[in-house]
Amino acid sequence: MKQRIGILTGGGDCPGLNAVIYAVVKAAAKRGWTTLGILGGFEGLLAPVQTRRLDYREMDGLLHLGGTVLSTSNSGRFAAKVGHGEAKRIDPAILAEAKRNFDELGLGALIVVGGDGSLSIALQCLEAGIPVVGVPKTIDNDLGGTVVTFGFDTAVSFATDALDRLRPTAMSHNRVMVVEMMGRYAGWIAAHAGIAGGASVILIPEIPFSYAGIVRKIKAREAEGKHFTLIAVAEGAREKHKDFVTAAAPVGGAFREARLGGIASQVAAEIQQRTGKETRVVVLGHLQRGGIPTTFDRLICTRFGARAVGLIAEKKFGRMVALRPPDTADVPIAEAVGTLRTVPVDGDLVTTGKALGICWGE
Repeated sequence: MKQRIGILTGGGDCPGLNAVIYAVVKAAAKRGWTTLGILGGFEGLLAPVQTRRLDYREMDGLLHLGGTVLSTSNSGRFAAKVGHGEAKRIDPAILAEAKRNFDELGLGALIVVGGDGSLSIALQCLEAGIPVVGVPKTIDNDLGGTVVTFGFDTAVSFATDALDRLRPTAMSHNRVMVVEMMGRYAGWIAAHAGIAGGASVILIPEIPFSYAGIVRKIKAREAEGKHFTLIAVAEGAREKHKDFVTAAAPVGGAFREARLGGIASQVAAEIQQRTGKETRVVVLGHLQRGGIPTTFDRLICTRFGARAVGLIAEKKFGRMVALRPPDTADVPIAEAVGTLRTVPVDGDLVTTGKALGICWGE
C-alpha cells in the first residue's frame, strides 16, 4: 500500500538537518512512498499552506549540506516555549487548522525534526490527531531519551577548533581569552569543547560560578609561568545567586524564549578589573550552527532518518528515534521533552576536568 508522508524541520537550524531529509526521502522511496516537505516549520501547515514535493533523485547533494532546504522557524503561532523555557499551550484553533490541512494534503504521517520546543509542539499535534514521529535535533544536546542529539558533535568540533586557534594569540600576548558558546541552559558544548580544547576554566549553567575561584586559577597559572588563560563559557552560565544574562529582547517579546547571551563580556570585564590582565572576548554564536556536519553527525542523521520511516511503517506514532549505542531505538516523545538533560555535576565529564586541574568556577 502506497503512503504519502510529510516532514518538517523546526526550531533553530542545525548541522545535519538536510542529511535527515535525505535519509527520510530515500528510505520512503524504497517503500514506494512519496515525501512532502512542509516549508517554514509548523507554520507551513497553516494558510497559506507551503509544501514542496521531495524527489529522491535530487537528494544526493543534501548529505553534506548545512542548514535545511525546508527552512525552519522557532517563533510564530506554534511557539511552545517562552521566557526561560516555560511551556506554552498552542491555541486549539491553530492545531485544528493544521490537522485539516494535514488531511487535505493526503498525508499519512508527519516526521518532526526538532529539539525540545519542536517536539513539544509535535506532542500537541499528536493530541490533535496528527500521527507524528520525532527525530531529535539540537546542538545543545539537552533532550532526554537519547544518548546524543545530532548537530552536537559538529558544534563541539567547531568550538574546539576555535579554542585551538585562540591559544596561539593568547600565548603570544599573555592574554585571557573568554569564549562564549551556545547551549542555552545546558553546558554540554562548553564542557566538551573546553576539555578537548585545553581550556583552564569552564563555566556552565549547572555549576554557578564565583569570580574569586576564576581569579585564583588565573593567578595560579601566573605563578607557574603560564601567562595566558583560555576560558570556555556557556551562554547560560551565571554567577552564584544571579540570574541568566540575556541579550536584547527578541522580536515577539513574551511569545518567544529569552535570548541568552552576553555573559562572556561580563566575565571578561570583571577578570580584567580584578587581575589587571588584558582580557578579550570571542562569541562563537551562530557559527556553531552552520557548516558541513561531521562524519558522526552525517551517519547518525542517516540512521535516524531511516529509522523514522521504519516507525511509520510500524505505525509507532508518538515515538522519537533515539541513539542507544550501538543501535538506534525509539522512545515516547513525552519521555524526551519537558525535562532538561543537563551535565551531571558529579559525572565523569566534570570529574575528568577536575582531575586535570580545570576550574569549573567554584
